Amino acid sequence: MKTATIAGLALIVLGIVSLAYQGISYTTRKTIVDIGSIHATADERKTIPIPPALGCVTLLGGVVLVIFSSKKTL
Repeated sequence: MKTATIAGLALIVLGIVSLAYQGISYTTRKTIVDIGSIHATADERKTIPIPPALGCVTLLGGVVLVIFSSKKTL
């Protein structure tokens, strides 16, 4: 396989995943109270949104790479 084909397939997969999940979520632990041996923490969930337009552009870029890499040059 050509490098461009592999990169195109990777972009297609990333585009589909970004359209399916719409963002990346992660959890941070924050200390609320820390008095001697008493500890109180709270989990805080944060999300980094991924715009659907970015997923579409990534998907289309991958399709274009796969199509143009499959054509043979004369």
